[in-house]
Amino acid sequence: MNPSRWWLPLLVLLSSANAPCQAAAGIAPANAAADVAHDGQRDFDWEIGSWKTQLKRRLHPLAGSNEWVEYAGTTTVSKVWGGDANLVELDVKGPTGRIEGLSLRVYNPESHQWSLNFANRKMGVLVPPTIGEFKNGRGEFYNADTLNGRAILVRFVMSDITADSARFEQSFSADGGKTWESNWIAVDTRPK
Repeated sequence: MNPSRWWLPLLVLLSSANAPCQAAAGIAPANAAADVAHDGQRDFDWEIGSWKTQLKRRLHPLAGSNEWVEYAGTTTVSKVWGGDANLVELDVKGPTGRIEGLSLRVYNPESHQWSLNFANRKMGVLVPPTIGEFKNGRGEFYNADTLNGRAILVRFVMSDITADSARFEQSFSADGGKTWESNWIAVDTRPK
């Protein structure tokens, strides 16, 4: 196995309906009846357009630190493939500099889930995608990754969604999903 892809078996477990990792990570098992009732293809339509973004980021995740830094700027979300994908452009500035991020979100019509593929301009590479879906107005997306050489789980949640605002929170877990530590919280509002 390619050492840089150690997380692929874990990702397969996270995507499996009966995987024990899902319960630990807080992921509900797949429900075929729910998939038929809600296919998810239009779950991001609310976000198309321009937003003001207030973001705070934990400087040293999973290191016992509670030091945060705040940023302000914009997020622009554009439809791609008629809404079966979208492109997010984040541009925020704060006391530690500028974050320019890009996320390509792609809908999978077979699983009724989305993959969120993120890159920042500084690193210039896509990180492993978070994969998930919306249920009851809340989006939850998961993946396996590394932080400082340590295997972790990543959870990205979209909540408090209205026509004019939404909250985005990323958390890491170093214990298989038993506990989560937030490290990225953004609130977007539509400009008046």
